[in-house]
Amino acid sequence: MIVAAAENQEQALNRMRAAATSVAALTALTVAVAGCGAGNPGKSSGSDSDSAGLIVGTTDKVVSIDPAGAYDNGSTTVQTQVFQYLLNFPEGKTSPQPDAAKSCDFTKPTEYTCTMKPGLKFANGDPLNAESAAFSFQRVVKINDPNGPWALLGNMKSVKAVGDKVVFTLKAGNDQTFPQVLATSAGPIVDQKVFPADKVMPDDQVVKAKAFSGPYTISSYQKNVLAEFKKNPDYKGAFGPAKTDTVTMKYYTDANNLKLDIQNKNISVAYRSLTPTDIANLKQTKGITVHTGPGGELRYLVFNLKTMPGKNDAQKLAIRKAVASSLDRQAISTQVYKGTYTPAYSAIPQGQLAASEPFKDLYGSKPDKAKATSFLKSAGVTTPVSLNLWYNPDHYGSSSADEYNEVKRQLEATGLFKVNLQSAEWTTYSKDRTQDDYPVYQLGWFPDFPDPDNYLTPFFSKDNFILNHYSDPQMTKLLGSEISDTNADSRKQTLVAAQKLVAEQLPIIPLLTGSQVAVSTSDVKGVDNTLDPSFRFRFSSLSK
Repeated sequence: MIVAAAENQEQALNRMRAAATSVAALTALTVAVAGCGAGNPGKSSGSDSDSAGLIVGTTDKVVSIDPAGAYDNGSTTVQTQVFQYLLNFPEGKTSPQPDAAKSCDFTKPTEYTCTMKPGLKFANGDPLNAESAAFSFQRVVKINDPNGPWALLGNMKSVKAVGDKVVFTLKAGNDQTFPQVLATSAGPIVDQKVFPADKVMPDDQVVKAKAFSGPYTISSYQKNVLAEFKKNPDYKGAFGPAKTDTVTMKYYTDANNLKLDIQNKNISVAYRSLTPTDIANLKQTKGITVHTGPGGELRYLVFNLKTMPGKNDAQKLAIRKAVASSLDRQAISTQVYKGTYTPAYSAIPQGQLAASEPFKDLYGSKPDKAKATSFLKSAGVTTPVSLNLWYNPDHYGSSSADEYNEVKRQLEATGLFKVNLQSAEWTTYSKDRTQDDYPVYQLGWFPDFPDPDNYLTPFFSKDNFILNHYSDPQMTKLLGSEISDTNADSRKQTLVAAQKLVAEQLPIIPLLTGSQVAVSTSDVKGVDNTLDPSFRFRFSSLSK
């Protein structure tokens, strides 16, 4: 099946190139007849490959184009190109700016109101208005898909359209993060005439309906094989007009093939995920540029508090503490990732506001067998503890296998654990992890917006996206306090307290944090501009 998929991908890509070349030839002929001085907006003059646009390669997988059904990097990358939001992050901005909205502001402490820009439409001609926006947020919460972004809307009590205004009623007042939430995976505005209110819309139906409003529309789509994006001439949003008419997204099952294609300049950009060794090699390749942007990615272990080993809650907590005391993050960083990822000792990575290191304080930075043994012995846990540990080999990069084999080695080196290491492809993994199938497992996080709350509320609120049965009234109180606190000093104290509570209760164990990396041919412009603190990979910024 993998070989067949690769063949289909190449055939489809060749057809797209041939079609683009034919169009380019016809355009050139028309220009020649019309006379000199005419141009082809959004495309560089020159070779056929230039006229064919850009090709972006990735090992990420798309779970769903429908915003209600996905909360993952691969899906978000597509949604960023094809949907408008009320607010969004243009290049270089760390605070959200008007996109489909003309303005947004608090009209009461628990009321946030956005006024829509007039005359907006989806690519199919349907109106994009306040009703569209209210409908979009309502359906995310109503559908409540296990893989959806509903957890981001935890503070939204209700939303309604009033004329050209979208009025949000909030549970907690003065939510300092809510404007940023509108620019996250929960925020794409969908066509209420096309999308069902109570279920996720399949990708092929979304594409067929042409229900797009972003800087690009999708003109051709083979899920997780190839997707072709065409510039949307009617887009009037925060990103500005796209600089390139056509961008093709090519999906890879093997990071080595992604590396070979960018190395041989068969594609324009490689965006997630190359191995550290590949990145180091590509830095030495003529005509290739490695781009690095601000960090924020988090790699971590999740414990399913219901299905993990342990006869009772006390034993389960002791096992989690023993695991935390047995890990050597620096060894993983050095041996597996060649220093491209660094140790993470908190749910909030270093460099973020209020970041602390409670995991280092409580469990140390090196394996401590004596401490781990003490935790287990005091709770009456029989050793070795059998751990069924799951990881994903494709979504978080091919080095995940080496990473989790090293975790297994470290845990078993203590003599306290027997690890059964297993893996599953992302399309299966993303579903099974929400159904209590994995007692202990890998996840990664790519922040929705540049605020420390984004490393807390989605993870540890009562209705968190991890769905690992974690809920704590003290944590709920801390989260409610920090999002509504307008005093920077007291908010920082609350954020530090929340991080400490995570380290004490251990619903997750942070392992590593990393920077954004993309590799391009040296003639591609705009990559550095889109690798900014907002964590939006914008095709509209790219050009040759």
